[in-house]
Amino acid sequence: MDLSLLSKLNEERSARRAAVLVTDMASGKQRLVLESELSSDPLSNELSDALRMGKSGVVETSEGKVFLTVQAPVVRIVAIGAVHISQALVPMAQQLGFDVVIVDPRTAFASPERFPNIEMHAEWPDVALPKLGVDRYTAFVMLTHDPKIDDPALFIALKSSSFYIGALGSRKTHATRIERLKTAGFNDDDIARIHAPIGLNIGGISPAEVALSILAQITAQLRLKPDGTRA
Repeated sequence: MDLSLLSKLNEERSARRAAVLVTDMASGKQRLVLESELSSDPLSNELSDALRMGKSGVVETSEGKVFLTVQAPVVRIVAIGAVHISQALVPMAQQLGFDVVIVDPRTAFASPERFPNIEMHAEWPDVALPKLGVDRYTAFVMLTHDPKIDDPALFIALKSSSFYIGALGSRKTHATRIERLKTAGFNDDDIARIHAPIGLNIGGISPAEVALSILAQITAQLRLKPDGTRA
């Protein structure tokens, strides 16, 4: 690989930005397409599909076969609340290849004993989250049931490019949450980004079942096309 391409690829990786290396399989010629350039590229559809699925491979084009090498940041789940659902969610998320960060100012909950070998911030969300570098490969799950903790995280999440925001609570709980968000200046489009009640409706009751429903919904959202379809 050309050193300038490798340098640029490493730069994008360090910045948690996606890119696709396109290699012409006949000539060996390579070019790097940044995520911000996808829409204007001749292979826009092919590149978008490869990036959406996080899968490298051979693609047949009008110019011949090319190999698409996908570099996408690891999805990072920011769990607001060091609760039982979070404890169930962590190992499942790791199985899926996701990273998990726990944020909870309550040190009795946010402890290494409860979450061994997991990045944890025993701080208020408005202190912890700005340090994390939230991006479009970040998923937020609000799990404390405590507006004093969840709401500051929601304020930051709704102003970010994160691809998923979910909040625990009943429809009644969410209705009062909406009132607080509107009072804070968020509009209907902003609020519509929140998946609430959180998770796919699988009738989950136990912490593990709720965690499963959350991860299923996160994965479904991750694989959506820009137009909201999956085909």
